[in-house]
Amino acid sequence: MDRRRFISNMVAGIAGPFAGVACAGARGGAEPVSGYGPLRPVKDLRDGKVRLHLPDGFKYRSFSVAGDKYDDGSTVPGRHDGMAAFSGPKGSAVLIRNHEVNGPVGAFGDKDKAYDPMAGGGTSTLRVTRYGEVITSAPSLTGTMMNCSGGPMAWRAWVSCEETVNGPDVGDDFSGGDNSKLTRKHGYIFEVPIGRAASARPIKAAGRFPHESAAFDPSSGAIYLTEDNFGFPSGFYRYLPPKHPILAGRLLDGGRLQMLAVKGAERKDLSEGQEPGAAYAATWVDIDDPDPEFKGRPSNDVAVQAVGKQGRRKGAAIFSRLEGAVHHQGTIYFVSTQGGATAPGDTAPDGFGQGRGQVWAYETWSGRLKLAYESPRASVLDLPDNVTASRRGTLVLCEDGDGDNYLRGLSKAGQIFDFCRLQPIPDDAGAEFAGSTFGPGGHTLYVNVQARQGMSIAIWGPWERGPF
Repeated sequence: MDRRRFISNMVAGIAGPFAGVACAGARGGAEPVSGYGPLRPVKDLRDGKVRLHLPDGFKYRSFSVAGDKYDDGSTVPGRHDGMAAFSGPKGSAVLIRNHEVNGPVGAFGDKDKAYDPMAGGGTSTLRVTRYGEVITSAPSLTGTMMNCSGGPMAWRAWVSCEETVNGPDVGDDFSGGDNSKLTRKHGYIFEVPIGRAASARPIKAAGRFPHESAAFDPSSGAIYLTEDNFGFPSGFYRYLPPKHPILAGRLLDGGRLQMLAVKGAERKDLSEGQEPGAAYAATWVDIDDPDPEFKGRPSNDVAVQAVGKQGRRKGAAIFSRLEGAVHHQGTIYFVSTQGGATAPGDTAPDGFGQGRGQVWAYETWSGRLKLAYESPRASVLDLPDNVTASRRGTLVLCEDGDGDNYLRGLSKAGQIFDFCRLQPIPDDAGAEFAGSTFGPGGHTLYVNVQARQGMSIAIWGPWERGPF
């Protein structure tokens, strides 16, 4: 099949299974449903410890724990985050996984291959069975920083996103690390292909800002990008490469970066609570200087807003902490972690945004932006982060909440249900789910636990019994 026919086939059926979500459940109109039934503690098949609470019939195994060794003898870093699964030989899955490590702590793996030998983030590439047994493991992108999420690409690559603008040219960030020790600028996206080494070349035209996720639209070739700017407004972007990536076989630099705006409403504040069924006609404004040169080493707070402010000066919309994003049948679903209204009895979270989370749907074929869901209160959905989609048309939301953290499902009808609860980890209240992704054929849901001793987990069971 030639590449143009391949693209055409990929975009067929764009009005598919999520068509109902975009109008349902706004502001929590749909109450939680049972999903797969009540959750119970289940022992990890790796060592017998209880790490997850799951419905009856589901099993799991953790693997590739921080501190383990790769095949080359180097050490697996922590802060497991965004991840994607690709089909591998003999029914295996190839996982590419981020490590959200901040600060000038030194690169893991071979420092001679690192983008910045002083930066400790990057990606791992693993080949695993559908039961979470590791076959091969290796570092794949090193010397980057705060690799939070990203997205799988149709040409069998992962785009990894740096959620920072740290570098020797800007002031130190909240972590207290010394940016003067860094050798390169950070805040970019990087391509990590399967089957060959990552080039460690940033796609600078896609912007220098606190990137979170990337979602590829095969129809246009655009890469949709979210921004997680904790203390300030965030934007929803798209990068238009100079050549369609499927035709090029890779993601090229030198394209155009744009930011979403609402037609007829300059700087529309979509971080606030929305009415059920809220929908907007969207347009896009160009970012003239996606990779600004800073003079006089500005503060991190100034540098982290430099790209977003360009868009807002042209009328771009305001969001709160955009995190996970996924493409499904012509629609980009993306999460606003602190979007929405503060419910009575809930406490507004720290940072920009007063709510407990929104899920937005951007229809690439119509240019319409719709609210898919807004959390009515923390007990229903609490600060959603990464997101993926099942083959049957249900979203999986990873929580980053203040109390217990769940994997929640958002059905096509706009109903939220609990699928998995993380067993609290003593002395690690910040542990959270991240990087959920279904493996080949949908047999296994792979997910990460981002904790002081991070790990990946394979979950399998009677999926046919519920909406996933």
